[in-house]
Amino acid sequence: MAMSQQSGILHQGATEERGENARMASFVGAVAVADLVKSTLGPKGMDKILQSMSRGQEVTITNDGATILKSIYVDNPAAKVLVDISKVQDDEVGDGTTSVVVFAGELLREAEQLVNAKVHPMTIIAGYREACDCARGVLETGAFSHAPDTEAFRQDLLNIAKTTLSSKILTSDKEYFANLAVDAILRLKGSANLEAIHIIKKTGGTLHESFLDEGFILDKKIGVGQPKRIENAKILVANTPMDTDKIKIYGARVRVDSMAKVAEIEAAEKEKMREKVRSIISHGINCFINRQLIYNLPEEMFADAGIMAIEHADFDGIERLALVLGGEIVSTFDDPEAVRLGTCKLIEEIMIGEDRLIHFSGVALGEACTIVLRGASSHILDEAERSLHDALCVLKETVSDSRVVYGGGWPEIRMARAVEELASKTPGKKALAMEAFARALRALPATICDNAGLDSADIVATLKAAHGADPASRMGVDVVRGEAGDMQELGIFESFRVRQQVLLSGTEASEIILRVDDIIKCAPRQRG
Repeated sequence: MAMSQQSGILHQGATEERGENARMASFVGAVAVADLVKSTLGPKGMDKILQSMSRGQEVTITNDGATILKSIYVDNPAAKVLVDISKVQDDEVGDGTTSVVVFAGELLREAEQLVNAKVHPMTIIAGYREACDCARGVLETGAFSHAPDTEAFRQDLLNIAKTTLSSKILTSDKEYFANLAVDAILRLKGSANLEAIHIIKKTGGTLHESFLDEGFILDKKIGVGQPKRIENAKILVANTPMDTDKIKIYGARVRVDSMAKVAEIEAAEKEKMREKVRSIISHGINCFINRQLIYNLPEEMFADAGIMAIEHADFDGIERLALVLGGEIVSTFDDPEAVRLGTCKLIEEIMIGEDRLIHFSGVALGEACTIVLRGASSHILDEAERSLHDALCVLKETVSDSRVVYGGGWPEIRMARAVEELASKTPGKKALAMEAFARALRALPATICDNAGLDSADIVATLKAAHGADPASRMGVDVVRGEAGDMQELGIFESFRVRQQVLLSGTEASEIILRVDDIIKCAPRQRG
């Protein structure tokens, strides 16, 4: 320990851990995080309740790896690396967030054994690198694509969506939601703009009552005395204050010698407002959507002109609304020529449950659609939204890169076999690292079995034998029947992009943590 009590180089209160201690801390932290999300992997994975300790004490119930890791507060630097890769996985491909963390954790667990057996970390990294390249090659040869054949491709997409949803809350209605998600994605016609798919959550009803609506639904009511239905709408989307018809003089001193003067100021304010409304009406619109409040006077004027005015359109929604309607958000109204108005064929009020919403149909961006989720409670809806978002992301990736692989641990077993063959031909200690890599790959199907309460050793051995006997085998874990099954028949497919990202990110993360041999923590500056 004498080394870590520094010889006066580091500032007082700073600590340093070197060599073995630093490595131990990294391994322990990373493996702990992996074990935390491990139980959520696979169709029979469990959920976690996350309760925040802030005032609201909000509760989140989820089994989405990225959501869990985003919400927990981690103090271990190695654990933070794993949290980051799950975030990247979520942003890149949307699914496989748990897999990537579990895989990286297993690689580190294996590395720890090797380091204790006096294998140098750099040797392990070199072995992992080669094993990763080999595995990636196997994954690419195992992938197939049905993009030219629309029917078969749609079936692939459906299967991928079902596989993604089967580990989520929507698993009971996965047929239904897989269809929803595939319809929404195919409407995009290959443009990977998920912004055009709007998800609205409305409590009440059951998950099965969710539906996909073509067009755009805005969660707002139509104002009093305004037309409830507009055909061939010309829409001005704005972000401007419409509340100056009352005197609002904050923090300014105004000296007047009589009340009449106050009335004059008020009249001037009103006149200003009237001017503004007139210039808005001069655009020749019949619907005005504002991100901010609209006060009584302008609302009256709009109603008189037969214009529908919608105030306080939700914050993110307004960007999306402008995109979908093909207009632009405006804040000055002096030059009607320069303004791009949005258009749609019909605006009307619809009822969902007890709530009234505004429905825009026949919008300029033809691919736009809205998914309305119904469910018993807000927790269920939040989790359903997360699950659906994952499915949409994976489908989006598959549409842009149409390669598909079988799921259910099939790719991992296959890659592990190839890596072991490579290891048997590799001289030196690197071979040990390669074997460790293969064991880490097999840990994924094993975890899927464990979470379903099956005998993982037995099933993984069966799979290993099946793939050994027939390199073209399609066997993977069939969780429902609790045995090895044919992935083609069961329709368990995954996106090639997702599996590849899991492989690469997991390997890189473990490599980064393995390179560490020194952790320096600086003491915070004392405030005088």
